[in-house]
Amino acid sequence: MLSNSSLMKRFRKDRRGNVAVIFGIMIIPVLSFAGAAIDYARASRAKATMQSVLDSVSLMVAKDLSSGLITTAQINSKAQTYFTALYTDTEAQSVSISAAYTQSSGSNGSTVQVSGSAKIQTAFMQIVGFPSLGFNANSTSTWGANLLRVALVLDNTGSMSQSGKMAALKPAAQQLVSQLSALAQNQGDVYISVVPFEVNVNVGTANSSATWLRWDQWDANNKDSWGRSYCSQSTYSWFARAECVGHGYSWSDGSPSTNKSSWNGCVADRDQSYDVSATAPSSLPTSFPANQEGNCPAAAILPLTYNWTNVNNTINAMSPNGATNQTIGLLWGWLSLLQQSPLNAPAESSNNQYQHIIILFTDGLNTADRWYGDGSSISTQVDSRMTTLCSAIKASGVVIYTVQIDTDGAGQSAVLPACASGPGNFFMLTQASQISSAFAAIGTSISQLRVSK
Repeated sequence: MLSNSSLMKRFRKDRRGNVAVIFGIMIIPVLSFAGAAIDYARASRAKATMQSVLDSVSLMVAKDLSSGLITTAQINSKAQTYFTALYTDTEAQSVSISAAYTQSSGSNGSTVQVSGSAKIQTAFMQIVGFPSLGFNANSTSTWGANLLRVALVLDNTGSMSQSGKMAALKPAAQQLVSQLSALAQNQGDVYISVVPFEVNVNVGTANSSATWLRWDQWDANNKDSWGRSYCSQSTYSWFARAECVGHGYSWSDGSPSTNKSSWNGCVADRDQSYDVSATAPSSLPTSFPANQEGNCPAAAILPLTYNWTNVNNTINAMSPNGATNQTIGLLWGWLSLLQQSPLNAPAESSNNQYQHIIILFTDGLNTADRWYGDGSSISTQVDSRMTTLCSAIKASGVVIYTVQIDTDGAGQSAVLPACASGPGNFFMLTQASQISSAFAAIGTSISQLRVSK
């Protein structure tokens, strides 16, 4: 039997229990480090969830504000409402959010910033004195950062008098003007042009001396004293000289009038292939043929302007008449956006970014131009010219929206959906009451909301 002194000596030399002692000492920091990773992962997940919700909230609030659905005083309460509906993380505690609005200045867009904070209760870090982990997130929606140049290309053909279409188009277009003009914080932030069209467009009689006009296709008289058409193909008695000759028929007025004072402002398509090109006029083929077409739009083209009274007056002056040539309207809409003859859009500063947009509204299918179609039946040749033009416009960077209303069952256009810059840019309507909502949707889209963090 060992003595007490021997046992004491053995105990002092024995090292077999050190592992347990060391483990007992290290267990707390080991658990703390492992637990910290778990707690931080939980906090990161909760923050990511909040970030995603704040992104949605800032976008929705900005859309409501830019669309006029709420005022700046309602931003914070609206953000709270959206956030409460979307944020369902049960681990987060002491959740708080706030929203702030900053008005646009110069080329900087208007913004809505939504900020949030919260915390989670820790499961492991509380052992070392950290009972909770806090986190923050924020999201900013910006709109109107790009300056806008918008061309409204509007159908003024005779069929627009039916089913209340013209009556619905005017207030819808004016509401869109109001929606877009509200994005401007400074004069010139938003410009709008108006291009009423039928087979021809009206450039205004004040341009009778313009160098970009040609008069070799013009005659002030379309019919003789007996009311008979001067066009040898009398079936198309509505043909003016440009359409008659362009279709390959003879013009029988031996002494065409050259009195420009009686010109009604109408121009026809210019020579192919300039009819689908933005080439500036510099020669006879590139110039625009004056044409005394009897169904010339009552409202003349209005170049880009921020005089909203003039824009609305032009829309009010529209009157339905004539056949459909969407190509000529689309071309003049494009030309209205360019800093060149004939419409000489206002200069653009290199310090700003610009969004160029065409909105083409029509109630029918292409039936005639200077060369093709009878003005009644669909013309695939006019569609072909328009397809080429649409491709050129989009390639130049212009965004196109197309709106077709079909109230008589003629069917969807073969060219309008493809002419639009994307599937969401084409609107197919069947009732005049739908025009307003389609234009409102376009206005919201043009606001160009984006999230920047």
